[in-house]
Amino acid sequence: MSAQTLRLVPPPPRLADAPAPSWSQIARLSDDVGLLEHARNAIPRREHGYCVDDVSRGLLVASRERQPTALVIGLAERYLAFLTHAFGPDGQCRNRLSYDRRWLDEPTTGDWWGRALWGLGTAAARSAVPWIRKEAAEAFHIGLRARSQWPRAMAFAGLGAAEVLRADPRDTAAASLLADAAAAVGVPGAGAVLSHGPGWDWPEPELTYANPALAEVVIAAGDLLGDETMLADGLRMLEWLCREQEHNGHLSTVPVGGWRPGVPKHRHDQQPIETAATADACATAAAVTGDDRWDKPLFQSIAWFLGDNDTNTVMYDAQTGGGYDGLKPDGPNLNQGAESTLALVSTLQHARELAARRSATRPSGGLA
Repeated sequence: MSAQTLRLVPPPPRLADAPAPSWSQIARLSDDVGLLEHARNAIPRREHGYCVDDVSRGLLVASRERQPTALVIGLAERYLAFLTHAFGPDGQCRNRLSYDRRWLDEPTTGDWWGRALWGLGTAAARSAVPWIRKEAAEAFHIGLRARSQWPRAMAFAGLGAAEVLRADPRDTAAASLLADAAAAVGVPGAGAVLSHGPGWDWPEPELTYANPALAEVVIAAGDLLGDETMLADGLRMLEWLCREQEHNGHLSTVPVGGWRPGVPKHRHDQQPIETAATADACATAAAVTGDDRWDKPLFQSIAWFLGDNDTNTVMYDAQTGGGYDGLKPDGPNLNQGAESTLALVSTLQHARELAARRSATRPSGGLA
């Protein structure tokens, strides 16, 4: 074989190869208003302004830091102020704010409403700062006055309700939202399975985006609401999705355009947020069940960023701390926007937690 045709495949990454989460690129994208949505390479694109979707993700990930730095706390404060400004008294939420601080849309209950409740619920339950927890809880309870017709918006909101309920099992309003979210998602055995036959363990006729969040909210609802059948359904959904997304031993997420039964899977334009959602769901499944079999797909999510993916491409910039915006057949989209960078930071948080858990049970440590 000639040198030109020889393709060197790097060795598979180890858990020890995962860097610590870096907030450098998130800080670069943030200002005194909020979190700018897009970047060209690592430079913020101010002309695209801000969106509640990404600010909510920012608050969520910042709130997951167990020992936040002053930088992270300051970012969380700004993101919280942005979200409280986005909600109306009826619980509906705007999404897009221009760089000159003008709202560009009317309040409603799209995905951003659900993500805002997810971020607020996480801050209310997990923030290391007492006043942030208090203010986030207040804003969360304003937002849950509404409901969405969209299953994914409800799933995101339900994940925020699950965070609140874990912190305060007496919160009946959060429990009601979580139950409504699980009902909106549905379970395997409904129309999708009947229309596609055995083996399609999913409540929808196709896989589109944020699929792991649907399974995760059903798992959380089954666990926190004491419904063993629902818990088993959610775990079955996630297990099936993880099998569908495994390709040659690594994670290959549902890309832009989705997957449909009977149609060959294409693998173009995989988004980092799908990898982070897979990590989130697997971490929740592991925490709920205590079963370390979920460590495998969780590690595959971490390894995806480290280069164990369809093109053997590292999906972050070690100099800037930014995550690349997408994985294409010929390599990464090198832009480092808020969504993809937060997906990276979130997944590296899981890597840190997984390493700590494994070192506590296995002194020799590490996943191959």
